[in-house]
Amino acid sequence: MTGAADRLRAICLALPEATEKAFGRRKRPTYRILDKMFAMDRLHEDDVAVWLKVPRGNQEILLNADTHRFFYPPYVGHKGWVGIRLDPGVDWDEVEAFVRRSYRLTAPKRLAALVA
Repeated sequence: MTGAADRLRAICLALPEATEKAFGRRKRPTYRILDKMFAMDRLHEDDVAVWLKVPRGNQEILLNADTHRFFYPPYVGHKGWVGIRLDPGVDWDEVEAFVRRSYRLTAPKRLAALVA
């Protein structure tokens, strides 16, 4: 694993009842709450990226705001997910905020309420 993947794992697994499960042909990590995915560690152009849920209407805004940092992920992009490149210089506070939001969109209300 790379430093970016390790840092992403730490952010995701710090959330209440979050678990990690390998998924896909390459067995990359996915992060789940009650077996529902809220984040996926994926490769994008040979770099680590994270795929996340975003609130309805935010996907297009993000994709238009920064085409280098954000991208439309295959398989889940049509469901409103967005990909974020985790290249050197990434703002980890921002990544954590996106992960926490995706978690809140996925988790049951009782768990989502525990995450600011």
